[in-house]
Amino acid sequence: MDEITDRIEAALAVRLGHGARKPFVLGIAGAQGSGKSTVAARLAGRLCERGLTCALLSLDDLYLDGVRRTALAQAVHPLLRTRGVPGTHDVGLGLAIVTALGEAGPVALPRFDKARDEPAPRGSWDMFEGPADVLILEGWCLGARPQASETLAAPVNALERDSDPDGSWRLYVNDQLAGPYRPLFERIDLRVLLAAPDFDTVAGWRIEQEQALRAQCIAEGRTAGKLMTDAEVRRFVAHFQRITEQMLRDAAGIADLVIPLDARRRPRGA
Repeated sequence: MDEITDRIEAALAVRLGHGARKPFVLGIAGAQGSGKSTVAARLAGRLCERGLTCALLSLDDLYLDGVRRTALAQAVHPLLRTRGVPGTHDVGLGLAIVTALGEAGPVALPRFDKARDEPAPRGSWDMFEGPADVLILEGWCLGARPQASETLAAPVNALERDSDPDGSWRLYVNDQLAGPYRPLFERIDLRVLLAAPDFDTVAGWRIEQEQALRAQCIAEGRTAGKLMTDAEVRRFVAHFQRITEQMLRDAAGIADLVIPLDARRRPRGA
């Protein structure tokens, strides 16, 4: 991950100069398991060593709670009960945090407990003393652009074919990218994409993540009841296939810096 961090730090140094608005928002996108969180944490450490104040936020930490996702599932489409796709985040909260980080004073940074599939209790959220020089925002679909409506008709996998035969779920998700998510994505000052080699690799990465989370829960004496089996993970990542593959095709249009990865998460050609 050091070479990836080096490349992002170099790109950031060019853009982060006098007159940059606060916070300068660095967006790191990439499919599940691509190493976004690790790179973001390493980069934050380096920026702090340079004397910059740096906040970290994941799009995952903006997931709606189970009650609100259930309401969406009942009102719009059952697939929206599953966290992940556009429409299942509180993007308004994300924008409010970006604004708050540009001013002096404490800012509560939300955290999501994936083992419980619910937001962490507010009392456990990280507190950051603003203003922040840099906000590193990482998330799997950061910067994704809506697709043309005619491309939504044909399903890309069995999940879409069997669970969304009329295309209403994928149309809703697409409309979210065109509407509510746009202001948050447009607030990003430097866009980075860690590009997976293909979607099949992503499922393997996501299974590794779930296994690591299960081991962490066991080590901490916490329940892992909401964690997924390998088969459940494969169904879960199918929710993200359409947008992930579109982002890989559209990489040059959605990112200022594209870093292609191999199956071991190394920069290709390294």
